[in-house]
Amino acid sequence: MAGQSDARVMATERIAPGALPRVLGSFDMTVVFIAIVLFIVQASALQPAGPAVFTYWILGFALFLIPGALVTAQLGLMFPEEGSLYVWTQKALGPFWGFFAGFCAWWPGVLVMVTSGDLVVTIWQFIRPGSLSETWEQMLVILAVLWFSAVVASMRLRLTQNYINFQFVFYAAAIFTIGLAGVLWLTGSGHSANRLSHTHDWLPTGGNWTFFGLVILALLGIEVPLNMGVEIVHPRAIKKYLFWGSAVVMVAYLWATFGNIVTIPLAGNNSTTGILSAVERGFWGQHWFAVIVGVVVLWFFVSNTAVYNYSFSRLLFVSGLERRLPPAMAKLNPRTHVPVHAIVAQTALASVFTIVTFGPWSSGSSFPTQVYLVFQAAVTVIWCLSMVLLFADVFLVRRSYPEKFEAVRVSRTGALYLSGAVGVVASAVGAIVTFKTPWNPELFSNGSWRLWLGLMTAVSAGAAVAIYVVSEWMHRRHEAPDAVRAEAG
Repeated sequence: MAGQSDARVMATERIAPGALPRVLGSFDMTVVFIAIVLFIVQASALQPAGPAVFTYWILGFALFLIPGALVTAQLGLMFPEEGSLYVWTQKALGPFWGFFAGFCAWWPGVLVMVTSGDLVVTIWQFIRPGSLSETWEQMLVILAVLWFSAVVASMRLRLTQNYINFQFVFYAAAIFTIGLAGVLWLTGSGHSANRLSHTHDWLPTGGNWTFFGLVILALLGIEVPLNMGVEIVHPRAIKKYLFWGSAVVMVAYLWATFGNIVTIPLAGNNSTTGILSAVERGFWGQHWFAVIVGVVVLWFFVSNTAVYNYSFSRLLFVSGLERRLPPAMAKLNPRTHVPVHAIVAQTALASVFTIVTFGPWSSGSSFPTQVYLVFQAAVTVIWCLSMVLLFADVFLVRRSYPEKFEAVRVSRTGALYLSGAVGVVASAVGAIVTFKTPWNPELFSNGSWRLWLGLMTAVSAGAAVAIYVVSEWMHRRHEAPDAVRAEAG
């Protein structure tokens, strides 16, 4: 038992609290949560589900977001350390599963950084139709977004967060405008652009279960603000950000989905810019006004990439402290006290994916779109895998740390266990239904979709295992001479 306990003690618990400044308050954490989770373009992406999209949102909130907030609050208060899921799973299951969970939580962040840059391109094409038509032009824009995010993420966290908080005010106003467009359209036209009156249209069916996976994708990231656990000023910020962040996310997704679905006919909906078309149509055809809202949403995704960069870099920082990755990943800039090497490393990795996907060789083909869709689906599957471990942790940490569990318990034990069980099932279902049918049947057959998604998932999981095995070999290699010297001494 003592050996097992020693294996679960982490270097980050000893080093990170003294190395990183505590600068994040409740509002900061709430804004980070919203930036990570609330991709408002999902209101357009989910419209093909019809009125059933509202049912899927409610299911996602009830089965994933709310249980996830409860479990995250419990684990975060028990272990308010840098690295969130990495630390919690190592406490629950030991070093291998801790690193595996941390890797599965980190890897999607790199892919989403590329996705955010691609969304910047798509929104700009709405603002300036016909622009950025060449894939190499899109590549340059995405690379610019990535490296701008690296610069912003490398500044002092307090300064960076002030900028993100400022931008959030404009993003909130844009989201309000999207829903308001729906109200204005109904008031002026007297009817919805899509049929909403048939009860059957509101029900999930075997033909649209894939949209549950998209809803889970839209809600992933509950635990990410706690990657910066030791940078929080006071632990009470954990429960506050989870409550207010979840509330804002639920209201915003329903409000924007309403604005999109009542204003834009399904046949004319764009899966990214439908929300902007809704603003244009709801505000009496004023394209210039939709452009203003588009600029704000574009600005959000530029800024959001920085949030992903600095929040996910903390997982590399912890991996460096634990010697699962090169120690350079744990090196802090002496002036800004942020893990600059980790930020540069993951930005460089995202840049490689960008160049491979959007380089000149892909011009005139559907390759970038195919890669984008597979990346998005892989994010869902891999991140859901990490969430299965997060929800399972709540059962295991109570067994290993019963006193600490009771000292910070955020709800009845039965409610926490129910949340854990429901969350495990919802996360697993979210991953499974992603394999069911391709997100664009014109670009993938069922077989090719499952093959590429399965391959991407397997390679990602295999990379985590390989890195851990190599790190263990390196540990033993360095420990053996130390043991000989100690014995000789």
